[in-house]
Amino acid sequence: MLAGGIGGARFLLGLRELGHDVTVIGNNGDDITLYGLRVCPDLDTVMYTLGGGSSVERGWGREAESFRVTEELTHYAAAIGADNAADVPTWFGLGDLDLATHLLRTAWLRDGVALSEVTRRLCERWPLGVRLLPATDDPVETHVTLADGRTVHFQEWWVRVHADVPATRIEFTGAATAGPAPGVIEAIVSADVVLLPPSNPVVSVGAILAIPAVAEAVRRTPAPVVGLSPVIGGAPVRGMADACLMAIGVETDAGAVAQHYGRRPTGFLDGWLVDDTDAAAVEPLRKCGIACIARPLLMSDLGATTAMAQAALDLANDLRT
Repeated sequence: MLAGGIGGARFLLGLRELGHDVTVIGNNGDDITLYGLRVCPDLDTVMYTLGGGSSVERGWGREAESFRVTEELTHYAAAIGADNAADVPTWFGLGDLDLATHLLRTAWLRDGVALSEVTRRLCERWPLGVRLLPATDDPVETHVTLADGRTVHFQEWWVRVHADVPATRIEFTGAATAGPAPGVIEAIVSADVVLLPPSNPVVSVGAILAIPAVAEAVRRTPAPVVGLSPVIGGAPVRGMADACLMAIGVETDAGAVAQHYGRRPTGFLDGWLVDDTDAAAVEPLRKCGIACIARPLLMSDLGATTAMAQAALDLANDLRT
């Protein structure tokens, strides 16, 4: 499964219930360096969620978290004046427990340990029940050009600006020359099924597919490739995926997202699940060669999420026959 952060992690909770051998290729295009620490938001969200340590209320970060360090940094920012406060990104809340992860990751990376090995070491702390691999060991970052002419890191647009300023371009800096992390290509081409979960199709799954070797592996794998729509009734299930889709000229519509991914072998899909609300998209997509079914796609609880995962696997099995 190619996974972003919150949506991918929650879907994995249901998929894990089915008892299969799951390899997760995690998006590290959201990665950012803050206060000298390398932060991997999507990898950590998957790790914390499956490990039982994620904040249920927020969907990211640690449960029972405190933010004393961030609060103290805010005091420093207020004291040092506007000229220097820009260097203190207090808009990104790093929790005190969460900092331990970033400190270890940064120290190991500084010692020359690859991100995939760093991720493996960090996951030893958590009983995931799946194998988590970053898409690449190479540094990739998502940058956004805004309508006012500024170019900022995706996290600043997403967290600080809340995507209130429209984006005109989204670029995965470093992706074109990045190589896949060890085990990524082997996992894709040897899989029984490749799943694209209801993660953000532009900056989560899209960032993974921006790595050329990963995209080529998804196109040529003998396994069925099945995705689930992150859009229901013309609106994203969570977050601001509509702002990302608008930036690349794609309508916020379940059928339009499938068309954005495209049909294999030039695109990435064999099958697509839409919510019952969007059942009208089924037949047009079938005419385009993408097998499509409508099922309930709200991850309202673990049972509903598990049923979504099973429906995706059932469609994949149908595609094999």
